[in-house]
Amino acid sequence: MQLLTPEGQRVSHPDFDIEISGQQLREMYRDMVLIRRADREGNSLQRQGQLGIWVPLLGQEAAQIGAGRALRPQDMAFPSYREHGVAWCRGIDPTELLGIFRGTDHGSWDPNRTGMGLYTIVIGNQCVNATGYAMGQKFEGMVGNSDRDPNANEATMTFFGDGATSQGDVHEGMVWASVYDAPVVFFCQNNQWAISEPTERQTRVPLYERARGYGFPGIRVDGNDVLASLAVSKWALDEARSGNGPVLIEAFTYRMDAHTTSDDATRYRMDDDLQAWKLKDPIERLRVYLLREQIADQGFIDEVQNEAEELATRFREFCLNMPDPPPERMFSAVYADESPVVAAQRDEYLDYLSGFADAGHDTEGSVR
Repeated sequence: MQLLTPEGQRVSHPDFDIEISGQQLREMYRDMVLIRRADREGNSLQRQGQLGIWVPLLGQEAAQIGAGRALRPQDMAFPSYREHGVAWCRGIDPTELLGIFRGTDHGSWDPNRTGMGLYTIVIGNQCVNATGYAMGQKFEGMVGNSDRDPNANEATMTFFGDGATSQGDVHEGMVWASVYDAPVVFFCQNNQWAISEPTERQTRVPLYERARGYGFPGIRVDGNDVLASLAVSKWALDEARSGNGPVLIEAFTYRMDAHTTSDDATRYRMDDDLQAWKLKDPIERLRVYLLREQIADQGFIDEVQNEAEELATRFREFCLNMPDPPPERMFSAVYADESPVVAAQRDEYLDYLSGFADAGHDTEGSVR
């Protein structure tokens, strides 16, 4: 499914066309430009030793912004570790992602406030979590409820890559979602590579066709087309909220950068493929469309670029000035109510540390 070609031409679709204002188009262009710039700065910070690792989203901005903007405030998103664009759409500032990759926290945002869970490092585990959460939405009457405002019904969306489809957690999530008609949208970003393994090592059929085996709809969308990603995500989320059960979306895109900054994609990927996908760049096609249709002018494009540079500067300064967390941090917020066992471990560990002069104490034990 496609609504905007790589050349920036608007096309229609009989089932998934969408009415969208010029203001919304400009906002989505801004979303993609800003989150790409933050992503590039994250890459640079890791190369300079300021982050332990960074997970790039380069090339996948349209899939994430389209899906992220389709979510309503009451919905819940369950990400993997690459959903910087979805986080942006859920009101999570890019600086809040830095602690995970700098090793100072496991995620600093509140899932209940933002409607987005913390990043999931275990491949595919978020699909099980999302299905369980969606089952809870249904059990609590938050789905397909005709006695309340239909706009208040809820849905869940979970994000994963093509490689994760080979994990048991994804399969288990889809089985449970199917048999319980859970209101969950499985959003697979097929970026063609699971680290060093191509998609053909994951499946013999297009990934979206796998949904048929679980008994719910599947659809493939041009993941470099933000309009198509928005339209299909809106439809799928409405299906889930209405009580029609789960949907699988395969966003067909391309990972323009390495899997992470620990990966060397040149060892397994042909440069010709990369150059071909550069011609399908999601930001460039929307930029061309905005200018051609006079929805935006060059002044707007320059303004957004300047804003992106300001974000990058703020992102960098925040990273460089992040304080090291105190050692007791690892013991806090483990349980809702303090555990005597954890408290004893904390006290024993802090007492142990107090004997070291380089642990924030001088040789006489007083805090510096």
